Amino acid sequence: MLDREGYRPNVGIILCNARNEVFWGKRIREHSWQFPQGGIKRGETPEQAMYRELYEEVGLLPEHVSILGRTKDWLRYDVPIHWVKREWRGSYRGQKQIWFLLRLVGRDSDVSLRACSHPEFDAWRWNHYWVSLDGVIEFKRRVYEQALNELARFIDADHRRPRHEAVRDRHETGGDVGRNE
Repeated sequence: MLDREGYRPNVGIILCNARNEVFWGKRIREHSWQFPQGGIKRGETPEQAMYRELYEEVGLLPEHVSILGRTKDWLRYDVPIHWVKREWRGSYRGQKQIWFLLRLVGRDSDVSLRACSHPEFDAWRWNHYWVSLDGVIEFKRRVYEQALNELARFIDADHRRPRHEAVRDRHETGGDVGRNE
């Protein structure tokens, strides 16, 4: 499913832990690291796609995370032509993504890279929020930088919020707090 400009709708996920470190997954059989991401299927909202991709790539369920924020608009990157499948050349330009910032409220042991039959990652680690993006494939770096910059305010706001207040709000509303929709 491409938009009229040739971009595939997609979600990106920045998952952080209680220390504000972010989850990085190492692509299977590659030396590149990235955040979880994936396409939005026809009929899915970005939030539904985010939860599906989170489970497929990282093995986490909605109860393992809280949404701290999301990008206001689509962030786009072009894929170099030599990376594009022949049959898509001429129509496919790249990805447009809505990025979500999530807080892991579960445990590290809840992460499972083998939750689905086609795993994306063969290793993972926590890194400082502002880690160098040198390990990210070059054509995605600008979008990663944009997403990290736009979403940093949510991590700062959540970090200042007392933990008991966030937990109380989740129980009273039955949902996530700090959502930016």
